[in-house]
Amino acid sequence: MVPLRERMAEDLRIRNYSPRTVECYVSMMERFTRAFAKPPSQLGLAEIRAFQSSLVAKQVSWTLFNQAVCAIRFFYRVTLPRDFQVEHIPFAKVKRALPTVLSVDEVRRLLGVVTNIKHRAILSLIYATGARLNEATHLRVRDIDGARMMVHIRHGKGGKPRMVPMSAALRELLRDYWRAEHPRDYLFPGVVQDHPLHENSVQKACEKARLLARLEKRASVHTLRHSYATHLLELGVDLRTIQKLLGHSSLSTTAIYVHVTGRLLDAANKAIDLLAIPG
Repeated sequence: MVPLRERMAEDLRIRNYSPRTVECYVSMMERFTRAFAKPPSQLGLAEIRAFQSSLVAKQVSWTLFNQAVCAIRFFYRVTLPRDFQVEHIPFAKVKRALPTVLSVDEVRRLLGVVTNIKHRAILSLIYATGARLNEATHLRVRDIDGARMMVHIRHGKGGKPRMVPMSAALRELLRDYWRAEHPRDYLFPGVVQDHPLHENSVQKACEKARLLARLEKRASVHTLRHSYATHLLELGVDLRTIQKLLGHSSLSTTAIYVHVTGRLLDAANKAIDLLAIPG
């Protein structure tokens, strides 16, 4: 599997899959081959079905289950084509649950109790731009365009970059953070300056803030992204614009927020500036 592992990783990279997806798919294929102690060239639909059954028996999440299907399909379609059709490898039908969303007041309470300036800055940025956690941790200092009031997300999901407007309040918070921390390359460096802040650090900071703010909702970092989208929708921003801001490839993905919000307010001229960034 070692040469095939490298070939699969290369196949994914040249198709512009994200580093996280490359790691995930390769790891899942290794898990599949280890289950049968055979090289992948000797495995077929029967083994794939048995592997899927084992995942169900272990009660893994359906997201992880479908991740395995994606990895196996890619491997046998691109890296090691076989005489069977990968389309016959079934995905699990996943019932999409409505995302948890915080109110504007709850967001203020959450961000207001964060005392670490780096954690407060990155959590505020995620809420005020709708960035994914991985996108936020990989931002560089040069990606913040204070003059144009824009954040350049270069490593969006699927390798798609996008520009997102930022509010004056977020710009001032980032300036305060920069004066305090002086990041050189990564906007939010980890323990080692030339490495990004670890995602687990941000998740732990968010959970700590949730407890301190005494929020009853099971909010995570991604909840801030959901809240951003929902609050913009409530402020009258159209769905297509929100799709572009979030970096969704399909409008149907964005449309879930229509079911989250119960009302639409009149359009605001500067909806971005109305998002809750505590001073």
